[in-house]
Amino acid sequence: MKTNDTLLEMTNSLLKYRQFILERFEQTKGAGEQGDFYEEVKPFADEVKQMTDQWREAALAWLTLNPQRHLHTRQIDATAENLEMVSISAFFPNTSKKKFLDHVQSIEFVLRGLVNAVENQKN
Repeated sequence: MKTNDTLLEMTNSLLKYRQFILERFEQTKGAGEQGDFYEEVKPFADEVKQMTDQWREAALAWLTLNPQRHLHTRQIDATAENLEMVSISAFFPNTSKKKFLDHVQSIEFVLRGLVNAVENQKN
């Protein structure tokens, strides 16, 4: 089903963004220098927001048609918000490491859960 494939592609793209965000955070923390807001932070955050908005819409539509026992609309909304937040905070060295890593882990948990649910639905 095309909708499932599109949702999987978007979700996998967000997983790649999550990985880049984590790597950027580690680089920023190590160097102790924040990214340039207009050259790096804003363009990247805008890109992530655009993809996240599309993903949220598709994921919520899919969940409405395919209710899941362990995946809910609130988790989709929270994941989208967390992605937008960490896409910005990864560029600032004063970001709390524990809070940041908790958000990143939560994002990965929901995205991988959605990938598994969509793939199971396809089979």
